[in-house]
Order: sequence, then structure tokens, then C-alpha cells
Amino acid sequence: MNQITPLSLDDILPLTCSRAGSCCFGNQVLINPWELALMAKAKKMTVREFNYLYCELGGIRLKFDGDLTFNNKKACRQYVKNKGCSVYDARPLACRLFPIGRYVQNEEAHYMYKGTKFPCLNECPEVTKLPKMTVGNYLLGQETALFEQAQDAYLEMVQNIADIAFELLLDTGLAASGDTRTLQLWRRAGEESPDRLQEHLPKVWLDLILYPELEVDEEDPISFISKHNDLFQQEVQEVFGSSGSKQEFHDASVLMLRSALFLASSIGANSKDLAELWISIAKNHGANE
Repeated sequence: MNQITPLSLDDILPLTCSRAGSCCFGNQVLINPWELALMAKAKKMTVREFNYLYCELGGIRLKFDGDLTFNNKKACRQYVKNKGCSVYDARPLACRLFPIGRYVQNEEAHYMYKGTKFPCLNECPEVTKLPKMTVGNYLLGQETALFEQAQDAYLEMVQNIADIAFELLLDTGLAASGDTRTLQLWRRAGEESPDRLQEHLPKVWLDLILYPELEVDEEDPISFISKHNDLFQQEVQEVFGSSGSKQEFHDASVLMLRSALFLASSIGANSKDLAELWISIAKNHGANE
């Protein structure tokens, strides 16, 4: 298990950036659909075009395969030599937080960094000569608030989609019929990479997750995500509202579980842990594996 150093908002760290740009090389930046739409708008292109040119893992991670290198690490495709990030004002939460990490536990946000040594000291030791600041002031300066709200709203949408998978399993008589295949496939889905999950998603569902075709507002992620959730729920009702056979309920439940896990991957959630949690809950409500 990777060791982490937990942080409080009052902790003081060498967080003043040296502007070396080293964090734009060799990292992994996951992006949710609102962030994807935001960066596409900044580039004056469609979300599909931005995804095709600059993303991988089905559209939930920025490509770090630029021509520039730093310590043998490839640059993010948004990095421009001698200028920096080409979508700086629209940069995602992962970039705004770096080198700090964030996770939500019991509906409360927590901050940390990986390891016991402050990450910036490896590539940018000169930061020790720059002014230090509190974690709270750093987050204010990086304007993370709206992006944190977006992450939390997408976490809620993930659970909403998972709830559909639960309903299809538990409220239709599928679990009561002695079905064991559904939870087996839930577990298998939890072990799949985002690329593999994407391959199992029909185009209509993948499009609903990545390209909700909504006007993106830089100042209102909650409205965007609420509408995104509504669109997804409407499609579910139209597609599965007339389902009646156990096989149809099984297929739909597995599909919704995979959709939830794929979206969860875009906000950095651990798919295996999530799947195991949901399996445990389903078993507690009468499902079998």
C-alpha cells in the first residue's frame, strides 16, 4: 500500500511554484466530463475533437506524449515551450491541486500528498527558497473550489448510476430468482481497466458519459452535472422501461455497473474497491454470487 502524508488546511508547505514546469511532464491527469468540455471550449473545438487529439483511456485522461521532454519524461500535450499550459484557465482539478491529492471519506474532503517527502522537492528543490504558505491559501490561489464541487457532484452521479444497477438486480425479482451471474460480472467489471470498461459500453452510453452535448459554464459545474445526470436517467428510462425478462434485467444491471465504474475512473476512484463495496451491499440485500 502506498504511504500518504495527510494534511490539514493550516499546514505550511513550500507550495510557491518555481515555474519550472516539471509537473507538466510524466504525470497522469484524470479529467471528468465537465473538465473535458471546459478544455475543449478553451481550445475552441468540439469535445469529441479534443478527446480524439488530447485524451486517452476512452477520454478520461490527458495524453502525456508531447515532443518536449524533462528528465526523460514526456510533456502533457497542453504544454507549450516557454509559455506553459495552453489551457491554464481551464486546467483540471488534478493540475490545480498538484502536488497535493484529495479524497472524500464520509462525505468530507481530505488532502494529502504521496509518500513522506514533499513531492516538489524531487524535481524542483529550489522551492525551499521560495515563500511557504498554508494548504488552505494554496487552494484559494489555485481556485480549486468549483472543480472540487464538480468532482463531488460526479461522485454523486456515479452513485446514482450504481443505484440503477442495484434496482435492476434487487427490485425486479432477478436476485430473488437465484441469479448469481450478475454479481460475478460486477466483480469482473471492477477488475477491468477504463479502456476495457469502455469497450464493453455501447456507443450510446459512452456518448452519454463523455459527450452530454450541454453548454458548459465555467462558473457553474453543478448545473452542467445535474443536467448531465438527468440526460442519463432519461435514457435509462427510455431504454429499460419496458424490460421484462430476467436476462434483460441482468444485462442492464451489468451495463449500468460498468457505466458507473467508467465515470468513477474519471474522478480517480478505485474501481475495484467500489465494485467490492457495491457487491457487499447487494449481498446484504439478498443478492447471491
